Formats: sequence, C-alpha cells, structure tokens
Amino acid sequence: MVLSPEDIPEDPSRPVGVVAFDFDGTMTVRDSFTAFLAWRAGPADWARGLAALAPAAGRYLADRDRGRMKAAAVKRFLAGMPRVELEALAREFAEAQATQLLRPDALRSWRYWRARGATLAIVTASPEILVAPFARGLGADHLLGTRLAVDADGRITGDLEGANCRGPEKTRRLREIFGPDLHLAAAYGDTAGDADMLSIAAHAGYREFREKP
Repeated sequence: MVLSPEDIPEDPSRPVGVVAFDFDGTMTVRDSFTAFLAWRAGPADWARGLAALAPAAGRYLADRDRGRMKAAAVKRFLAGMPRVELEALAREFAEAQATQLLRPDALRSWRYWRARGATLAIVTASPEILVAPFARGLGADHLLGTRLAVDADGRITGDLEGANCRGPEKTRRLREIFGPDLHLAAAYGDTAGDADMLSIAAHAGYREFREKP
C-alpha cells in the first residue's frame, strides 16, 4: 500500500528523516541502463552488441556477478566516449524518455515525502551519470549509484569505479553519507538487491508501485 499522510503521525518538532528510493523497476517501469544503451545504439548496433556480450552473459550465469556483467556492457557500448558527451546524451535520453519510464504512483509518493520535508535519496545500481538527469528533474537531495571509471583524458574506460551499487553496498553508501547509525524513514525497492536497504527502514515498501505511465 502506498503511504498516505494519515499513515504517519504528524509531529512538526521531529524531522522526517531520510527516504530512499531504488530507481529501476521501482520508480521506473523498466531498467533505465539497458533502455539507454538500446536507445543510444540503435537497433542494429544493439543487436550486434548483445551478440558480442554472449560470453559475458554465460559467465554471469555461472558466477551471478552483476558488477562484472555491467562492466562488460559499459565496455562494449560506452568505452572511449568522453564523459561530457555521455552526460549530454543522458540529458537527452531523460528529456525524451522520462514520461514513458516513470511510474505515476512512485512520483506521487516522492512528492508526498517531499511535502513532509524528508531528505530524498535515489539509490540505484544503474550508473550515476545516466540517472543524474532524472534525479535533478525530481529534485533529489542525493543520488547514489554505480560509478563509471574515467581515464585521465576524461573518457569512459569500460570499468566500474568501486563496487556495483546493489545489495549491502546500497546501505554502505547511505551510511557513508548519513552516518553509521542511519535508519531510514522509508525505503522502496523491487528486488533482492534492495533487501538490505529495506531492512533499515521504518516503512519498507517492496514492489509497492505498480502503475504504468
């Protein structure tokens, strides 16, 4: 059930706290990273790229290492691209696709918590650089996502900088910012990769948003 104002006692003297939203599948109807890659590549190169990733997909079936699989996709589709060019493409993608990706009920919940004065964080396994335009448009206070490595010339290397932002890494990143004793006012997610984040929330919204644009 989506929270409504009467679900939380009003106490103006107490700050609401931090509310964390997963992005893909929670705020959106599908994975934004693969949607961006397909949009940018076009049908022909997307099909060729998927074929080239078959060995990496095979390794993923064996080791279930999502970070390694993500890095392989970044290397195939984005390696060598200047960071500034990727940022511009991410803005263009968000402007073109936001209304088709974002769930209306998730947006209502986001606005509800904003009206309550909560600190709003998007915590996502997708690359920060690609989710950043959505986060800015929503007025997020914080964006925590997977970081892509950039070389000395400002080009995407195809590697990840640090860990894939999934599972316990989500909670670690949140506590890195808000302190080791952080407990969330609410958290929303849709996969096992959000379970750790949901476990530290007073309201754990698992697959709570279902509406399509």
